[in-house]
Amino acid sequence: MTIKRVGILGSGIMGSGIAEVAAKTGHDVVLRSRKQETADAMVASLTKSLAKQVDRGKLSEEERDAVLGRVTATSHIGALADCDLVIESVVEDMAVKTALFAELDGIVKDDAILATNTSTLSVIDMAVATGRPDKVVGVHFFNPAPMMSLVEIVRPLTASDETVATVTEFARTCGKDPVEVKDRAGFIVNALLFPYLNNAVRMLENGTASRDDIDTAMKGGCNFPMGPLALLDLVGLDTSLSILDALYDEFRDPNYAAVPALRRMVTAGQLGRKSGLGFYDYAKK
Repeated sequence: MTIKRVGILGSGIMGSGIAEVAAKTGHDVVLRSRKQETADAMVASLTKSLAKQVDRGKLSEEERDAVLGRVTATSHIGALADCDLVIESVVEDMAVKTALFAELDGIVKDDAILATNTSTLSVIDMAVATGRPDKVVGVHFFNPAPMMSLVEIVRPLTASDETVATVTEFARTCGKDPVEVKDRAGFIVNALLFPYLNNAVRMLENGTASRDDIDTAMKGGCNFPMGPLALLDLVGLDTSLSILDALYDEFRDPNYAAVPALRRMVTAGQLGRKSGLGFYDYAKK
């Protein structure tokens, strides 16, 4: 099966980013959000991103117009019926995702693949909520999707070889580097990354070093582009806490037990860049 028409659910940064990746590589894209205004906002975000690329000489005006011409925004979930692949990128809540997969199962064509962009949650739970568990898989893009080359292809126990091969080839046609991973919480990247981020918060909480010195040390000592505390702010402290909780629930490894300071900051609404305040104060920048 060749993926030609892609449906994307979710009105966040990831949804518009995946849409850009798919449309720029020749796929027709249907962007669906629960409200038409948020769907239109995703197209506006895509338009803004493409305009910057035109200004920088990375994209011609004709190419920009062709990309936008391949994108349709809608609030009607039935518009996804003819998609070959539907990727959800909604809130990281299993109840929401399983209900969505069950609904999509009755809407899309019989041979369509349903995929989740979850960064941590179990794909098998979404697969068994449908009547096509062999056609459900994880396709985890990284943020920002147009720039990050990696895509984790997550294989639940029920996924067929054909399904995995099809979405792997789709990722390649999008110019990405796909890696296959078993359906275990955190997959590859987050399972390795979040103990490191969690321990950075622990180090700050214990007074081992200051915020700035921790971030400076990891950039200068490990050649990372961003320090761990700044990265947590970028990811979102609420999202980070949810990932750590999901990892801990599955593995019961103390390294995945969220540091109390992180939980308190989320309770206080200090979520990082999205709220304007996290480990850093973005209102001052």
